[in-house]
Amino acid sequence: MDEAERAARVVRTIVGAVKPGFAVRLWNGERIGPADGPTLLLNDRAAVGRLVRRPRLDTLVELWIAKAIDIEGGSLFDLVALRPQGKLRLSSLPKLQLLRDLPVLALSRRASTGADLSGRDPYASGSSKEAIRHHYDISNDFYRLFLDEGMVYSCGYFTDFTNDIDQAQADKLEHICRKLRLKPGERLLDIGCGWGAMLIYAAKNYGVIGHGVSLSEEQTKLARERVRAAGLEDRITIEVKSYAALEGSFDKISSIGVFEHIGLANHRAYFEAVHRLLKPDGIYLHHAITRRQRHTLGQTLRKGPENRALVKYIFPGGEVDAIGMTAGSLEACGFEVHDVENLRRHYARTCRLWAERLEARFDEAVALVGEAKARLWLLYLTGCSISFERSALQVFQTVATRRTRGASPLPPTREDLYRART
Repeated sequence: MDEAERAARVVRTIVGAVKPGFAVRLWNGERIGPADGPTLLLNDRAAVGRLVRRPRLDTLVELWIAKAIDIEGGSLFDLVALRPQGKLRLSSLPKLQLLRDLPVLALSRRASTGADLSGRDPYASGSSKEAIRHHYDISNDFYRLFLDEGMVYSCGYFTDFTNDIDQAQADKLEHICRKLRLKPGERLLDIGCGWGAMLIYAAKNYGVIGHGVSLSEEQTKLARERVRAAGLEDRITIEVKSYAALEGSFDKISSIGVFEHIGLANHRAYFEAVHRLLKPDGIYLHHAITRRQRHTLGQTLRKGPENRALVKYIFPGGEVDAIGMTAGSLEACGFEVHDVENLRRHYARTCRLWAERLEARFDEAVALVGEAKARLWLLYLTGCSISFERSALQVFQTVATRRTRGASPLPPTREDLYRART
């Protein structure tokens, strides 16, 4: 029996035992499972051997990027919705039957006939990584394909989960402005200001004087263009600079989706810088993704396969803490924590809308960044949505002030956050 037939038999055996709820179609056209509905395509028989030799999430990501595996008649969300609930138990698989074929496939080193991303074998060690450039090399036009009109690249806020992404992001900016209790003439610092949406919204609707910092030249260039187009050059300044190099003082400071890039070792220095820049009666809003707190620090900070893949392919150097660690770090650096809000379900919805919008304009994405990167981003946005939906990741907005013995700059209740603006 040749390797192709052994690979096909392995797939038939596993699909028959697992009963995934969707069909699988092999490289030779054979369909296993339901006659209709979403179908997982195995376009390259070498993919089976690759998974046998290296059964890791990284392998699945690389196979997806190379289009050795694909989906027909549905989306990644559909496959996840149909898959059996609970963890797969290896004891449930017919081991004796699989043992006839797995050793042969494990020893096979046949080159793939799948899509080549780098001019070499796409499954060779390191070639997939070399074929994928990192997060911030992607053009502004690519982000326009799936972000809202204001190009807000962080969790939306859904006052109704049927709202579209534009409404959710506008409501998020309004929610943050209210939490900061912005007033006309106040100086607002937005750390990691992206394409300037927060500063533009706050200047237009609350009359603040805004300053933003970013480490991205491309984002900053477009952010300045957007400020000019809004006629706010006299109220908003944006520069390429690290938070650590900032001087002066600000009435209010926002940090929206930047903390994930700081690195755990730099958290104390980051919060000390914010404390230094914030006026004594100022307010700081901290918006960041977190992970679950576990029994020990080591367990909490242990990187699972999803986290490792995210850092490898999307966010090099990215790290997230737990909300208890965030609150503890703020207090240790001289802050008083007043309000903590979990927006996990909101980010699950945000990422799902982003993924659906990207898939709807997938051909345009391929034209801009190439098929490999477009496929990676579709997988990334879908995976993020599922991670938030399942509570593997969370996102919190935390409001804090510099600790004092006197009165707080915040009102006694949250009533003002939800009162209609006059």
